[in-house]
Formats: sequence, C-alpha cells, structure tokens
Amino acid sequence: MQKIDVVTHNQIAWDNQSKQAISPWVQPVSSEEIAAAKKGEWQVILTPTKLVPRDWFGDMSNKTLLGLASGGGQQVPIFAAAGGIVTSFDNSPEQLAKDKLVAEREGLKIAYEQGDMADLSRFSDETFDLIFHPVSNVFSKEIVPVWRHCARILKSGGRLLSGFMNPDFFMFNHDEIDQGGPLSVCYALPFSNLDELSNEQIMKRQAEGDALEFSHSLQTQIGGQTDAGLLLAGFYEDKWDSEITPLNDYMPTSMATLAIKP
Repeated sequence: MQKIDVVTHNQIAWDNQSKQAISPWVQPVSSEEIAAAKKGEWQVILTPTKLVPRDWFGDMSNKTLLGLASGGGQQVPIFAAAGGIVTSFDNSPEQLAKDKLVAEREGLKIAYEQGDMADLSRFSDETFDLIFHPVSNVFSKEIVPVWRHCARILKSGGRLLSGFMNPDFFMFNHDEIDQGGPLSVCYALPFSNLDELSNEQIMKRQAEGDALEFSHSLQTQIGGQTDAGLLLAGFYEDKWDSEITPLNDYMPTSMATLAIKP
C-alpha cells in the first residue's frame, strides 16, 4: 500500500466536504444566532446532540479561546460574539474560510491558523484561557501530543473542553450496516482506516469528503489528559441519531470532558 500522509489527506477530504456542504458540520451559523450570542444567549455542542453546560466555560468575556479543529463557521464565531478573544485553528482552509465568512458578515474579530491539531508548537506556553475541541481527534492518528500541547498552552486555571468518539463505535462495519448488513463486531481495536481500506478506497473517501478515521482508547482519551497534567472536572456521554447509526439504540456513541490545568 502507498504511504499516506494522513494530515494532508484529511485536509483535502475536509476541504471537499466543506465545499460540497454535505454534512451539518460545515454549515455556518445564522445572523440571528450571532445576535443572540452578543446578548449572552448561546449554546454549543462538543458532541453530536447534547449541549455543553454553560458553567463549563465560566465567564467568556475577554477570555483567550482556541477553537481546536473546530472550523466551519459554527462554534468559533459564537465565542467571538459572546466576548471571547478567539483563535480558530483547523486543518482545513475551507473550514477556516467559513469562520472568516461569518466574522466578516457579522463584524467579528477572529484570528486564523491552519495546521495539524497534534502540533501546536507555534503557540507559546500559557497562551489560552480556554480550548474548545469538539469530536475531531478521531481524524488524528495520534492524540497524546494533542493533550500535551493543550496542557502546555493553557494558562494556570485554564480549561480544556473536548469531545470524542466512544472507541467501541469502531468495532462495527458501518458501510455494511448502511447497506442493510448485520450489526455485528468486525474489527479489533484500535481501529484505523489505513489498515482496513485499499488505496483506491482511501482516495474515494477523500473525494467524497470522508476523512480517514482512527479509534482511540479511553486510556489515551481520558488518561492522556490526566497524564499531561490536567485535572478532570466534568464528563458526560451523548447519543447521535438512530437513522445515522443503529448503535445509537444500544450505547452512547460519544462523550465529552472538561479538564482544568492546575
């Protein structure tokens, strides 16, 4: 199999998804939502459906916030409208462009950085009060570097809000399930598209806007944060939509954590 540069491959896949506007994660928020956020009336998600508790954020006014792999014109502009000093960091220029589109439309100030979520070396130590990292590390081959960088660039008392997939989700062949196949265990964990797909299938995914995905254990998802020196202060699970995956009827498919830097 040809060696795949995962970061570049997924950048192109997300650019394609964003251009094709084929998912809810690439739809910019409305002017009405921005107006409400300016009045303090806003909610966002880290996982597919459940709203993040507002007390996870604390006071947003004039707080430095990093939207980590959170482009698409959704949460990042909401944070800027709510009074945050916001930087949007994403691997996809097209997703960053949607944050910029909303910012220019609504007169918001947002800084933009394009790059790999597992390499935040461009940011100095103790730069941010908040990091908002929705379900996106599923697209990173390694996540321990993500947590280490987040711990480093957070200020003392800073908060990391992160969402991630339940690793058990990846034991099933969802392409077969979508075609009416059985709900049965097919894969051992950890899962990687690189191990299961041919080069031809991988390139087809990219063209269709489907990035390569990787499962990550709870040890690296949650233990990786505490190993990086963060303290777990909040946790919840979330389901999705039974039409998207029948697993939704049997288990939570994602979860979210609030971690604080001492």
